[in-house]
Parts: sequence; C-alpha cells; structure tokens
Amino acid sequence: MVLAAGRGSRLRPLTDSCPKPLLEVAGETLLGRQLRQLAGAGLDHVLVNTGWLGQEIHGAYPAQQPASTQLPTLSYSDEGWPALETGGGVARALPLLARDSFVICNADVYSDFPLAQLLARADSLPAGRLAHLIMVANPDHNAEGDFALHGEQLSEVGPGRLTYSGMAVLRPALFRGCAPGAFPLAPLLRRAMAQGQVSGERYEGYWSDVGTPERLAQTRAWAESQADTAS
Repeated sequence: MVLAAGRGSRLRPLTDSCPKPLLEVAGETLLGRQLRQLAGAGLDHVLVNTGWLGQEIHGAYPAQQPASTQLPTLSYSDEGWPALETGGGVARALPLLARDSFVICNADVYSDFPLAQLLARADSLPAGRLAHLIMVANPDHNAEGDFALHGEQLSEVGPGRLTYSGMAVLRPALFRGCAPGAFPLAPLLRRAMAQGQVSGERYEGYWSDVGTPERLAQTRAWAESQADTAS
C-alpha cells in the first residue's frame, strides 16, 4: 500500500493544485517512482489511498496500467477530504490488503532502499511480530528521532533513537480494536512496541521525505547528481 492521501501543507503553494505524490523529481513523479520500484521488486498489484486532490492521482495513474509503463495494476482506497491520517487510512483499506502481512510506503519518500528486501521481510515476519520498520539516521528536521533500535528490537524510549523512514511491514492485527475514522499510526506502533512486537533495521543509503520546498530541491539535486554519475 502506498500512502498518498496527505495535503502537503508545507509544500504550498505547489500542492494547492497538485497533490504531493505528483510532484516530480528527475522527470518522474514521486508516486510513479514508488510504483516503478515496487513493480521492479516483484509486486504486480498495489493499493493507493487518496485524499487531497485524489482525482488528479486517478487521472495520472489509472487502475489498469498498460504493460509498456512497467507499473503494477492499481487499486484505490478513496478517503475524500479531510483524509483519515496514516492509521485510519490503512485500517479502512484492510479488507483490500493481504490477510497476513503487507508493505506500506509513504508516497513522499525518495530513497534507494531495495524494496525487494522489504517484501522478503513481509514473507518471513515471525509469528507474534506486528510490524517491522525501516529506520534511518535522524535528519535535521527530526533530530530527536522517533524510536530506539536495539539489535532488531524497536522501543519508544532509550538510546539509539532513529527516524522512521515511512517504509514498513505491518500485520492487520496491529489495528485490532480500532474504531473507524481518522487516527495516526504511531500510537499503534508504540502500543505494540511495549509488548515487544515491533522490529526494525537501519538503512544507511539515501533517504528523504519530500515534505518542504527545501527538501524537494535537495532531493532533485541528489537525483541529478546520480544521473550525472551514471552518464
């Protein structure tokens, strides 16, 4: 599942008429790059949730993609506006997702993390584990980090705090007891961490959440540098 329902308020005015997932880096939309990477990792069907300007995303990426695009077949979970936040959006889409475990990616994440590795983790998640999160070094805008990583175990407190990348494996049981509506994902993860049910791993490669004009510019510069190196 790709989470693509947010408003992108910090990117205004760019996102007043264009949903954040359709902003471009190196000639490709953020969402298009995510979908291409997921297809390359072996997925042939991806669910996308929409909220702000969701009709624009539908128009750019119809449910049935031509084979020539090398993109997966898409399903949509349309939340309208205001959308249901990260937790509520996933909970609403659970009937459309895998019964045992599934991968989620934020549409505004730009990274060279090998998504096939995350799909393999989804297939091998131990019994009793409700989530596995990809963690990264703390950027300037999140200097205190989100969760502490000790070996493969994640906890809410402690040394070794890192930033959640926006890429994870989840199990539907994480949402057990949640009422329909808007709510964030983080409190559910903290509850599961307290029970020792969340693991994680640190990724050292390139990662950015494209949440501000400055970070969009930085990501574009990095992508251009990679293209220059490749040529």
